[in-house]
Amino acid sequence: MAAGALRAQLNALVDSMFTTGIVDEAFQHLRSVEQEGFLAEVVNLFIHDADNILNEVAHLLNQPVVNFSRVGALVHQLKGCSGSVGAKKVNLSCTHFRQSYEAESKEGCLMALDLVRNEFYDVRNKLQTMIQLEQQITAMGPQ
Repeated sequence: MAAGALRAQLNALVDSMFTTGIVDEAFQHLRSVEQEGFLAEVVNLFIHDADNILNEVAHLLNQPVVNFSRVGALVHQLKGCSGSVGAKKVNLSCTHFRQSYEAESKEGCLMALDLVRNEFYDVRNKLQTMIQLEQQITAMGPQ
């Protein structure tokens, strides 16, 4: 595929991420940093950290007695991670999660976890596709 076609595909992906509210202006700021590999590194760190946090939250919610304060701390940490990369829908779903852990509702937390996971998986897939497209464009060299 020609670099121009890849750029068009990349631009369409990023435009759709903004249009659908998956990402916000914090993401745009990260994209504007012109240090090679910076965006990929930040995105990969976010994906790794968020995945670990979600797994730990799931583990906590599967315990007979749930430590809601620890769940809350982890969700707050995820909210911070998602906000720093501009993962808007993940960030918003963390805000909704707060109601469930503050109410100490295990059922509510499990439903909120499903929502956060779905939003995370969506943004993760799109960010990984974006990084792959950027790497393919870079590998083609200057056009």
